[in-house]
Amino acid sequence: MKAKAVVFAGSSISHEEARTILTANYQPPVKRFQLEKFVRQGYKVIGIIDGIFFDRAAVGHREIIAALDAGIKVVGGSSMGALRASELDSHGMIGVGKIYGWYRDGVIESDDEVAVSTNPDTFESISIPLVNMRENLQAALAAGLVTEEEHGSLLKLAINTYYPDRSYLGLVKEGVKKGLIPEEKGVPLRDFCIKSGVDVKKEDAVLVLETVKKLLGEA
Repeated sequence: MKAKAVVFAGSSISHEEARTILTANYQPPVKRFQLEKFVRQGYKVIGIIDGIFFDRAAVGHREIIAALDAGIKVVGGSSMGALRASELDSHGMIGVGKIYGWYRDGVIESDDEVAVSTNPDTFESISIPLVNMRENLQAALAAGLVTEEEHGSLLKLAINTYYPDRSYLGLVKEGVKKGLIPEEKGVPLRDFCIKSGVDVKKEDAVLVLETVKKLLGEA
């Protein structure tokens, strides 16, 4: 039986893991001029998690609005989905998750916040998104691993790092080199972010899948 939903993902959550949550037609990260085909094919729900940034044209606002006007429910969160949902929730797009809320409320604004470098074959992330770094540096501050000043300096360093180059190893190494944190804090901070840190994009991706499932009446 044909799936009733199509979901664009691959970087924030793998298709394999997503299938354990929701039965759907899983597609690679969405790019410009793709949605119309799925609208014509009669899908009831479109889930947008990941999408193309920067080097190729991103999914357009008009494409999403056209799908909404056709009576299709469009759910977004985690990455490109969160960004577009924050811009189009007033048109009926359903936004879910923490990152969507950050965009909606103006806590973050740039596409760069969720952008990652990916494996071209698997779409798997090979850099750390800034939204995850924000959350885990805040957690490190709460845990007493860094001071307020150190937290602010490291976050600024992360923001100023080109998105494909973002990693916890690189952030801590550069932070120590620049004198933003003492050397003895480097390894504990790195290990905390890597071993105990949260993946906000993945958590929000799961929320998108669960919302699509609920809309399909499968919950």
